[in-house]
Amino acid sequence: MNKTRIAPQKIILVVLCVLFGLFLIFPMATILFHSLSNGEGFSLESYEKLFRSGIGTAFSNSVGISALSALLAVVLAFIPAYAVNYTNLNGRFQKVISTMMMLPMLLPTITYGFAIIYSFGKQGLITKLIGTQLIDIYGIPGLVLGYVIYTIPTAFMLINNTMKYIDKKFMVVSRLMGDNKRKCFFSTVLTPIASALAVAFIQSFTLSFTDYGIPAALAGNVDLLATRLYSEMLGSLPNFHTGSAVSILMLLPSVVSIVLVTVLNKYNIRYTKISQVELERDRMRDTAFGAISSLILVGIVAIFAVIFVMPLVEQWPYRTNFTLEHVEDVFSDKTLMDVYKNSLLSALLTALIGTVVVYACALVSARRNAYRKFGKIPDSISLVTNTIPGMVLGVAYLLTFKGTPLHNSFAILIICNIVHFFSSPYLLIKGTLEKLNASWETTAKLMGDSWLQTVIRIITPNAVSTLLEVFSFFFVNSMVTVSAVIFLVSTKSMVITAKIKELQHFASFNEIFVLSVLILLTNLLVKGIVKIATKRVAKK
Repeated sequence: MNKTRIAPQKIILVVLCVLFGLFLIFPMATILFHSLSNGEGFSLESYEKLFRSGIGTAFSNSVGISALSALLAVVLAFIPAYAVNYTNLNGRFQKVISTMMMLPMLLPTITYGFAIIYSFGKQGLITKLIGTQLIDIYGIPGLVLGYVIYTIPTAFMLINNTMKYIDKKFMVVSRLMGDNKRKCFFSTVLTPIASALAVAFIQSFTLSFTDYGIPAALAGNVDLLATRLYSEMLGSLPNFHTGSAVSILMLLPSVVSIVLVTVLNKYNIRYTKISQVELERDRMRDTAFGAISSLILVGIVAIFAVIFVMPLVEQWPYRTNFTLEHVEDVFSDKTLMDVYKNSLLSALLTALIGTVVVYACALVSARRNAYRKFGKIPDSISLVTNTIPGMVLGVAYLLTFKGTPLHNSFAILIICNIVHFFSSPYLLIKGTLEKLNASWETTAKLMGDSWLQTVIRIITPNAVSTLLEVFSFFFVNSMVTVSAVIFLVSTKSMVITAKIKELQHFASFNEIFVLSVLILLTNLLVKGIVKIATKRVAKK
């Protein structure tokens, strides 16, 4: 009797639907239900209470500060991106710019706040060096500075990636037609990347609007949605119904932002061929953009330098003798080392499982197979996950899985991270798979190979470099995330970013900085290993 075989693509789709139905749709429905309930039945009481408590001010503060930060981030990110793509600066220096602009992504946002305090506070390192306090670190100035540092890598990455694929021969044509430098700049540089600049602004705005780590340290008396959500859910008098209502309000700008990004992506200018053009020599241009880019890099490094300096002095700023005591204390503290191991385990499992999940989804949607028509399912999931802030997802999981075996477990942290970061790795690996030869499956089938054998023998070896990049993305983001996991950790499953928040209450900043350096070094090590592995794969 013949046994009916179930196609692996069908299994992938079923598992995908069950996974995201249980860990995305159901939790979001739960949070909506809680926001429309008062514990006894349907009610708008939570929303009424919020508006009476001045939630409008928190909302407008979040929108205004995030918009200002996003604008500054895009402007500052444009300069080094231009320096890398449109100047004749030394190639090694351009690589340094590209690498250093990504540095903030390797640290948790909650560290940014403490680094700014110890850099620009009244007793801060930079304040001491220049002899005066440059900014008031608490409130709007500190928040804007923190958000700009947080979002500038994303803005740079989007703008830089777009500039790489602009055909520069049009600059030559523009100059030959008699256009002056200003007109040439607007028509051949700014116009082609206009949609990318808008997307960079929207993405930077969304990241700032939904972040909790920076406000946790720098908000001061400024009321924001992120801090309001935290106080409603984990404050002295928790109110899950009101907290759910705040979560729904936090979703609104994210949804609008993603819709705008989707629309703007349709207006990207695509060239059929990228011409290799030698850029016009302009010493003044190169010097100006090189100098400003250097200042931006020095500014970023200077702010984060404090996390290396403070743990190595006896007591800043009163006793500045060199000491390793604080570092030794952290490494000899079993609790802190257990937290670091928890973070490593969580990040590693998230990266491994997450890579498998997004790869399986992309295989169904991007490669030729009988179930490719259902590829819109992972595409839709990618779009939805991209609209949900980490804090909202964390609250949804807290409400949905409280009292279940998943509550306060490592499993819930890993699942939350995979769902939270699903979109970017999925789109990355899907883009790679779509570029590979489309006839491989047909040829392999004619030779008697199954779809799964084709994936293992042919497709996967050609996608290893991207898979390594996906692994790195999941790992690094899992190590630095705070917003998504702050509501889900327990004593046993505590991770570094949540522990840093706890240490803040005890003013244990030396421990905070040592743990932050550990995160940075760990992420650099993983990025380095992945880079070496990618180069070896490319050689083969």
